[in-house]
Amino acid sequence: MNKFKIFAGNSNPLLARDICGHLSVPLGSANVKKFSDGEIMVEIGENVRGRDVYIIQSTSSPSNHNIMELLIMTDALKRASAASITAVIPYFGYARQDRKVAPRTPITGKLVADLITTAGVDRILTMDLHAGQIQGFFDIPVDHLFAAPVLLEDVQARFSERVVVVSPDAGGTERARAFAKRLDAGLAIIDKRRSGPNVSEVMHIIGDVKDQVCIIVDDMIDTAGTLCHAAAALRDEGARQVFAYATHAVLSGPALERIGDSCLEEVVVSDTIPCTDKLEQCSNLRQLPVSKLLAEAIRRIHADESVSSLFV
Repeated sequence: MNKFKIFAGNSNPLLARDICGHLSVPLGSANVKKFSDGEIMVEIGENVRGRDVYIIQSTSSPSNHNIMELLIMTDALKRASAASITAVIPYFGYARQDRKVAPRTPITGKLVADLITTAGVDRILTMDLHAGQIQGFFDIPVDHLFAAPVLLEDVQARFSERVVVVSPDAGGTERARAFAKRLDAGLAIIDKRRSGPNVSEVMHIIGDVKDQVCIIVDDMIDTAGTLCHAAAALRDEGARQVFAYATHAVLSGPALERIGDSCLEEVVVSDTIPCTDKLEQCSNLRQLPVSKLLAEAIRRIHADESVSSLFV
């Protein structure tokens, strides 16, 4: 472990400290701040020559600023002769634009992947990408983790009766099916049609949810429009209670107000994105830690052990 160092940007310092705590290593000294005109300045405060270095940095809001922090920290470490640089990106932003859905639109997931690779990152460790094929945007190794073990453990401890796992859209069916299989639960799918970005309309529900406890499973909650419409549709179809589990708590715009006013009993998210202040504003929002899972993945990467076996 003497050739192993962890640094962090400003996107999620609490998660970085928790990861270091699980690994029993100190968080590396790095001064990451802004010049008066807003430009980012990075100064690595310790020797990294010949060391394997891990940078913990989600590209959550402010997304552009956090991406630039990651790129500039990578450049600083590369110029300081680090042996390898692994970017630990618990939440990979810009992933929703992973294909051209209309003429003359960008594929920003690929663009950001190219920026990170060009900056000098040797490996990516990330969690619950919006679409699994985004791994192919990188020309470097990608270890794709899932928060499912953490979320499933909470579900199993919380619910003793049989539940129905619900996908809020057709795209999340594979994720919901995997949850349902592990829980020996029922499965339902909500068919929706989106009329624009962050705007959705629930059409109908495939599956039996009448008098059932339903758990909506998704990779992220942004404005919570999809989630709250889905919950309302489930209640309209006779669901007894509706809960939600998601990995990334983006929670932008009216998300907290919508969740607070919805029929959702509770919304459970992970701490890939910091939301301590939002927990205080929304009484039915709860957060689960994924630092132990990320720390174990880092340990296995450093020791050249299997990462996929974490999910067997």
